[in-house]
Amino acid sequence: MKKQLWIVVIALVAIFTSCSNDDGETIVKKDYFPSWNKCDALTALQEYVEDVTNPQSANFINVEDRIATFDMDGTFVGELYPTYFEYNLFEYRVLDDASYRDKAPEDVRETAQDIRDFVRTGKPLPSHFDLKHARAAAKAYAGMTLAEFDAYVKEYGATPANGFTGMTYGQSFYRPMLEVFDYLKDYGFTYYVVSGSDRFLCRALVESIGIAPNRVIGMDVKLVSRSQGREEGIDYTMGQEEDLVRTDSLLIKNLKTNKVLQISQEIGKVPVLSFGNSSGDCAMHNYCLGNKKYRTAAFMLVADDDARDHADLAEGARREAKWREAGYHVISMKNDFRTIYGSEVKKVGFIFP
Repeated sequence: MKKQLWIVVIALVAIFTSCSNDDGETIVKKDYFPSWNKCDALTALQEYVEDVTNPQSANFINVEDRIATFDMDGTFVGELYPTYFEYNLFEYRVLDDASYRDKAPEDVRETAQDIRDFVRTGKPLPSHFDLKHARAAAKAYAGMTLAEFDAYVKEYGATPANGFTGMTYGQSFYRPMLEVFDYLKDYGFTYYVVSGSDRFLCRALVESIGIAPNRVIGMDVKLVSRSQGREEGIDYTMGQEEDLVRTDSLLIKNLKTNKVLQISQEIGKVPVLSFGNSSGDCAMHNYCLGNKKYRTAAFMLVADDDARDHADLAEGARREAKWREAGYHVISMKNDFRTIYGSEVKKVGFIFP
C-alpha cells in the first residue's frame, strides 16, 4: 500500500510543480504539452514565455502587452480535402448545395470549379486566386444574415472530414496547438486569430475552442442592416428589429501586409509572439519581430507529415529552409507533434461522388 502511495506521489510531482505568478501568488505549473515530442521549437517557446513573464527578468513584459497572433488555416486548423476550410465550404455551397447552386453567377461557379479541379485532378489554381475566391465568396453568401451564415458554417463543420475517419471539419484542430493556447492563457497572454479566411467563418469555427469573437480578425465584406438598401450607413438609422446582412462587396482580403494593417487598427499594439504557416504570414511575423520595446519570437509550422495529414514534402523542405533563414522558429508536424488531431483520427483516401 505504501509503495502504491509513493508511486502516486512521484507521478504527481512529475506533472505538477509550484511557481509564482506576477503578483507573487503560488500557482500550479503543469505539463502543458502531452501532444508534443521534445523538440527545439517547443523548448524555444517555453524558454521565451518563462523569460518574459518572469518579473526578475530584464525581458519582462507586462500582462497588457503580452499579445500573440495566430494564423488559422494550416496553423491550428487542418487544411483538409486538401485545402482551406473556407474553400471546401465555398465549393459545397456553389456546386452541391441544392438551395443555392442553380442561383450562382457564372464567375462564382467558375471559381468553385477551380477548387474542385485543383483537389480532384491536381490542376493548378489560377494566379491571384486568393482575391478571386474572396470576391466570389462575397457573392455566394450575400443576403445571409450573420446568424444565418454562422449556422451555415457550423452545419457544414458538422460533416465528416473527407480523407479522415473520426473527425468532422469543425473538429479539425491541431491538438498540439490547442495546448499552446492553454499555455499562453495561463501565462497571461491574450491571443488573436488573424486569418485570411472570412472573419465570421472563423468566428463560427473557433467558438467551440473558446476563442471570443472580438479576438478574431479576418477577411471582411460590407454589412448592411436588413432594410438599409443602398443608403449609406451615415444616412440611415437602423431599427431595433433589423438584422445585419452580408453584401457582395469585398472590403479586405486579410493576407500579408493587410494582416499587419488590421492588427494595428483592431488590436492597437504590436504583438510579441506570432504563429503562422505560409508566406501570407511573413509580414505579420516581421511586424512582431520588429517590436522595438520587447523581446519577441515567431513560429512557422511546416506541413511535412504525409502519413497523418496532407503534405507536400518538397515544398515543406523549401519552406523550412526559408523560414529558418528569416529567423523564425520552425515547428515540424512530423517530428514535433506526437499526435496531430488525436489518436482516434486516421487519415484515409479521399471519397468523391
